[in-house]
Amino acid sequence: MLLLLPPSRGQSPAPRRARPVDLASLSLPGLGAAREHVLDALAAVCARPDAPAVLGLGPSLADEVARNTRLRTEPAADAVRVYSGVLFAAADLAGEREPMTATARRRARRHVLVASGLWGVVAPGDRIPAHRLGMGTDLPGTGPLAAFWRPHLARELAGRGDGLVVDCRSAEYQAAWRPGQGSDWVTVRVLQDGAVVSHSAKHARGLLAGHLVRRAGRVPTTPQGLVRAAAERFGAESVDLARTGRSWRLDVHLGGATG
Repeated sequence: MLLLLPPSRGQSPAPRRARPVDLASLSLPGLGAAREHVLDALAAVCARPDAPAVLGLGPSLADEVARNTRLRTEPAADAVRVYSGVLFAAADLAGEREPMTATARRRARRHVLVASGLWGVVAPGDRIPAHRLGMGTDLPGTGPLAAFWRPHLARELAGRGDGLVVDCRSAEYQAAWRPGQGSDWVTVRVLQDGAVVSHSAKHARGLLAGHLVRRAGRVPTTPQGLVRAAAERFGAESVDLARTGRSWRLDVHLGGATG
């Protein structure tokens, strides 16, 4: 199983005394040159007065734009501690509410990747600084980030997408990499009262991710096994599976109604 998560806009800076990022130590080191390129391009853009407009950020985030210019020296922490939005709070892969067993930690290391406009992808334990850069950005000096990352991720993730891929990313991040034809690619959709929801979807996807890492027994290896695992968390009446072209879709119905 490969479990793909989106990053979160909400991020918690590492403690000031923490060491900065070591690019060579990040997972998938073959992405190193591409990460260096995006990091340099982002720093250059964020030194410009029009940086907030380029990044699609409001004036209240000026401090975060300024921090983007010094990411090589900013303190870094595990990605699952830096990413602090709704999905990551629900998944609790840092074990802040419920301690992670040795098995859960091993599963997170082996099976989870977090998509990123800056890093391409990172593993939960990769130490990164808090930053602001969405995959939908057209970054001067780089171009549209999804298109930039596509060939790099295709090369580095070759083979990682064989088998079951549980995709909790948004379409913006799916544009940078999609599993190959040989995979069982399952996207996760969340509905409430029959309608697709967004904010609640992040929470539900986080609960699913946390459960897949912590549950007893082996990780699922087929879409049908994923449905059974999801039913353990949400109830059998609240999950269903459908084939959609070359992929599958797992629907999670909040409130217990499948509609």
